[in-house]
Amino acid sequence: MSARVLLVMPTSTYRASAFLRASERLGLDVTLATDDPAGLPVGAPAIAWEPVVEGLGPLPPALRGVVAVVGVDETSVLPAARIAARLGLPGNPIDAAIATRDKSRLRQALEGTGLPQPRWAGWPPDCPAPDLGYPCVVKPTSGSASFGVIRADNREELLLAGARVRRLLGDRAKLLVESYLPGPEIAVEALMRDGELLPLAVFDKPDPLDGPYFAESIYQLPSRLPSADQEAVAEVLAAAASAINLREGPVHAEFRLGSGTPTLIDLASRSIGGRCSAVLRFRSGASLEELILRQALGMPLPDLQLEADPAGVLMLTAERAGRLVSIEGSEAVLRIPGIEAVDLTATPGSVVAPAPDGDRYLGFVFARAGSPDGVRAALEAARDRLVITVED
Repeated sequence: MSARVLLVMPTSTYRASAFLRASERLGLDVTLATDDPAGLPVGAPAIAWEPVVEGLGPLPPALRGVVAVVGVDETSVLPAARIAARLGLPGNPIDAAIATRDKSRLRQALEGTGLPQPRWAGWPPDCPAPDLGYPCVVKPTSGSASFGVIRADNREELLLAGARVRRLLGDRAKLLVESYLPGPEIAVEALMRDGELLPLAVFDKPDPLDGPYFAESIYQLPSRLPSADQEAVAEVLAAAASAINLREGPVHAEFRLGSGTPTLIDLASRSIGGRCSAVLRFRSGASLEELILRQALGMPLPDLQLEADPAGVLMLTAERAGRLVSIEGSEAVLRIPGIEAVDLTATPGSVVAPAPDGDRYLGFVFARAGSPDGVRAALEAARDRLVITVED
């Protein structure tokens, strides 16, 4: 009999198809929990997560026999933890899930641990802006994809940035102000199994992320970071995960490296966002989503080593706000040496916006080549050849 897994996913997720493919490869019986069952365009049976999360009424019959609960993205982290707790299944403690969804809670949890993190202060509504010195960074307490993240170089810019973020989130939004950290940025992908961190990948971000906005564009691997530095990053990440009591499932973290010590700027209990996971190729042939499902089900994990070939992904973003008319040039991009795939996710007519106002990617371009420079050249050429038309 197939193991039954509950995939927790919002209707807006990019991650549905990858997790459903992985579930099929593993021969799993899938039920979905979502914010709007009628709006999820997939064939698996679906239930609304809110009544289960809130403990309203008896458990739906669709949850009988579920042996694992997996949240597929940022929005589903907390519902998945609450559902797993209600079903008595392994998962992250609710407080740990909250700490990865609320950046101020994360900062509080890491205070006193000695782990490197930015200086920070909360900025509640109707309160004066905190003074951490300049430059600093204003951001929402939750979210991803650099939504609402703005650098300020002086007091005036700080106040303007705060007002802009609150226009996006609402006047009563609580914000976070952090000291700006210079230097290159990396992303780290890992799995937690019974409280142990299993590193999977370190991504370089070759484009400078200096602000005032922080739209991410290119991720590359393998990282050029020396192995000793990668080990130091893994040690900090393991200690941070332990400090907030993360126990199970995927981890995605961001670090700045400019101070000589890897400094944690974000820690999420989810896998890499968008469709970027497709760039990861493990020697075992398993996908990242298969590894996540195997971990959740207590199944043996295959070889976690990545293939050695340099690879990368380009995340497409709008250059201005408006309504998407078209994205042209995919066929020309596919003729660029090293380009493997173009995956356009935004549809004509969609309302789009660049960072810090937008939180959705328009698509993803994947490359693989004989050298990191070859990967970057291919992705930059792809960026130049794609024509994104947006109208007011």
